[in-house]
Amino acid sequence: METISEKMLDSKEGRQGSGEPVVRFSNVVKRIGRKTIIENLTLDVPAGQVFGFLGPNGSGKTTTIRMMTGLMKLSSGDIVIAGHSIKQSFEKAITEVGAIVENPEMYSYLSGYSNLLQYARMRADVTKERIDEVVKFMGLEKRIRDKVSTYSLGMRQRLGVAQAILHRPKLLILDEPTNGLDPQGIRELRDYLRELTRREGTTVFVSSHLLSEMELMCDSVAIIQAGKLIDVRQLHGESDAETMLETIFDVGQMEEAIALLGGGEIRDGRLVVRTNREGIAEINARLVQAGIAVYGIHPQKRSLEDQFLEMTGGGGIV
Repeated sequence: METISEKMLDSKEGRQGSGEPVVRFSNVVKRIGRKTIIENLTLDVPAGQVFGFLGPNGSGKTTTIRMMTGLMKLSSGDIVIAGHSIKQSFEKAITEVGAIVENPEMYSYLSGYSNLLQYARMRADVTKERIDEVVKFMGLEKRIRDKVSTYSLGMRQRLGVAQAILHRPKLLILDEPTNGLDPQGIRELRDYLRELTRREGTTVFVSSHLLSEMELMCDSVAIIQAGKLIDVRQLHGESDAETMLETIFDVGQMEEAIALLGGGEIRDGRLVVRTNREGIAEINARLVQAGIAVYGIHPQKRSLEDQFLEMTGGGGIV
């Protein structure tokens, strides 16, 4: 007979969504001299998500983004964006991309609106109505006629995103977008990006080393260390019934409880079982039916930081 612990221990972590990916990395390698910066990166980025690219400083995040945007050549492998190979059809691929690599570059002596007009002139499909729409969406109406030199870092970042999404790209790439922002600026940017995926279906590929922000911002994250893909984790979108939790049960008759459930660990005088939400209710019901007192139940969902440190061994720059 299958026990509770056997039935509930299968995790569904690492799923990458369904449907055709917006970006597909196929055995991507980047070498500089004798040093391998990116090693056999194979990864699918699902459509319509805020997808995080997480790793310590020096792990290869910016190098990967530079290859995606054509600022750096691949040593081998390929990257396909919206069905177009950047090696064989770069112009078609890059048409579907908006990007801010490192810091947004603007003409500081011009107004925010004039900066957007300059960019729009390079694209036949960007109308004045689209500019006004993006300005409103990014909350820039009150300051859009002011010179960029008077903008705060957060305002510049929002203007940069506005410029990058003018042509309705399928993919928006952001490299460390929260660097230097205050908490309010970080929250505003996070809200804009999530709304962008919801309203326009844009996929956002965002790199960062800030675990707490990635956990709040992203639907999924790929974790990279020393140029190697370590894991892919889905953060949002799974049902509670699927999410595996380390759950602490404060019970009487500890040994009888473990025998009944067919597993578990005694920790600090309490029973610890890794299960999902449905399993918690089932365990509780079985304990009560067996006459074992349950005094408390405490699900302990591990943070992204805990998972990251476990996977990378707490490693920094390699």
